[in-house]
Amino acid sequence: MGLFGNKKQKQEKYMEREMTSAIDIISPASIEVHPNHIKLEEKLAKTYFVFSYPRYLTTGWLSPIINMDVPLDISFFFHPIETGSILKQLRKSVTEVQAEIMEREEKGLIRDPALETAYQDLEDLRGRLQTAQEKMFKFGLYITVYADDTKELEKIETTLRSTLESRLIYIKPALYQQKEGLLSTFPYGTDLLQIHNTLNTTPLSSIFPFISFDLSSNEGILYGVNKHNNSLVLFDRFSMENANMVIFAKSGSGKSYAVKLEVLRSLMMGTECIILDPENEFKTLAESVDGSFFKISLSSESHVNPFDLPEPREDERTEDVLRSNIINLVGLMRIMLGGLTAEEDAIMDQALSETYAAKDITPNSDPSTWAENVPIMSDLESVLETMEGADSLVERLRKFTKGTFASFFNQKSNISMDNHLVVFGIRDMEDELRPMAMFIIMRYIWNTARATLKKRILVIDEAWWMMKTDDGASFLFGICKRARKYWLGVTTITQDVSDFMRSDYGKPIITNSSIQLLLKQSPATIDLLQQTFNLTEQEKFLLLETPVGEGIFFAGQKHVSIRIMASYTEDQIITTSPEEIIKIKQAKNLLS
Repeated sequence: MGLFGNKKQKQEKYMEREMTSAIDIISPASIEVHPNHIKLEEKLAKTYFVFSYPRYLTTGWLSPIINMDVPLDISFFFHPIETGSILKQLRKSVTEVQAEIMEREEKGLIRDPALETAYQDLEDLRGRLQTAQEKMFKFGLYITVYADDTKELEKIETTLRSTLESRLIYIKPALYQQKEGLLSTFPYGTDLLQIHNTLNTTPLSSIFPFISFDLSSNEGILYGVNKHNNSLVLFDRFSMENANMVIFAKSGSGKSYAVKLEVLRSLMMGTECIILDPENEFKTLAESVDGSFFKISLSSESHVNPFDLPEPREDERTEDVLRSNIINLVGLMRIMLGGLTAEEDAIMDQALSETYAAKDITPNSDPSTWAENVPIMSDLESVLETMEGADSLVERLRKFTKGTFASFFNQKSNISMDNHLVVFGIRDMEDELRPMAMFIIMRYIWNTARATLKKRILVIDEAWWMMKTDDGASFLFGICKRARKYWLGVTTITQDVSDFMRSDYGKPIITNSSIQLLLKQSPATIDLLQQTFNLTEQEKFLLLETPVGEGIFFAGQKHVSIRIMASYTEDQIITTSPEEIIKIKQAKNLLS
């Protein structure tokens, strides 16, 4: 019985199994500790510590590290130091530095700026500590990064070093202390590395890791409210490398509302605004602020001569201005005449030069007399009639000089840009003529902007009309590229993203615009927009689901989630809602 009993007990013991705990599930299957890294199963981990800081730390300096697209753990350790002991050390340090400065003066040596700066810093810190404005801490900052192999680890280390060293912050790997380093960055709250720098409260406050981009400045206008932290998005577009802006949004998402609000607030700051308005949406705004509204159509009394020339500035040569104008006119003729062959292109170039020359406008003539002698479209027709091989050009041009379209295209300019707000409304222009009309008006605006240097904003609504032709898109890109030199900010607005991006000039126009505003988008275009602006998945879904008047505001490298907001008075002026407009009109009728 004894043998059988022992055998049965052994079998029962053999069949026993230990209970699996949570630690068994989450812990790695293997850990290898090496001098400069740790291998956790197939992953490599390496810990670094910061050993040197600059004299000053700027707010948010840690943000680029936190936002790195690599897995990492960061831990902070704050060890308070008694103020009394620090004051004793500072008193000793101040005495030593002061003695060294005096010794150099007695020896007749030139002053040492480094010593004087150190003395001032020490005295300033002493004063703040004595008045309890500051406290001192021993501070440890440890970073553990993870990679699949040593090559990737080296690449991450290079990025980490270059990012921090550009701010004069230096790191070292925790050699032969990788285990202690890894445990120090785990959420144990245990500082096993014990590698510290002595810092006071002010620089320590800059290490706060949970920050969101802020676009508040002392100058500029209010664009909206930052949805992340409810701060105001106050910004001056002219403070960027260029003042250009692009706005992409589907119909009804609030893009016109946002632009009107910017225009209204810019006018209050003394910035002149010029608007190319395909739907006459800005007419009410122009009337409200005593601006100029020019209705552009075949039956309109407002005319713009495509042959108008800007007067050369002091830094411009007469021949360059004239030549540039002729090149742009050739582009206009391509649009108007349905394209030109290589031979017709050369003929048109020569004909335009002769048309100006016939009016005594040449590189050698006096530019101050140009305005009196500017030719019109029929003058070009007369020159073409005398040229060999131009019969087809004359025939196609005739409808713009004697036909239906002559009332708009064959007239002298009779409008003035001497107003703080000028709006060109082209809603009533026929669709087939709209790209031509926009081209002509933009040339006129560009000539005006070049002639007198003022802070201006040019708004081009429904810019995809200009992008329909290569010459129109090229001209728009040229303005965006050169606008900065003339204190001009170009705002390009479109709801047809695919048409805009289909042009070879779509992407360059975006890259030459320092500011971008993306409002609610349609599912059909969101993937193209995500690729163009490098949006995250979260930002992509935000633009699909965001309410009217909300979106993402980009300014250089910063971007914030924004809500466009207006006061009651502003809303009454700029609203585009038909329901609101009817209510406002009814209220006015009751008051009258």
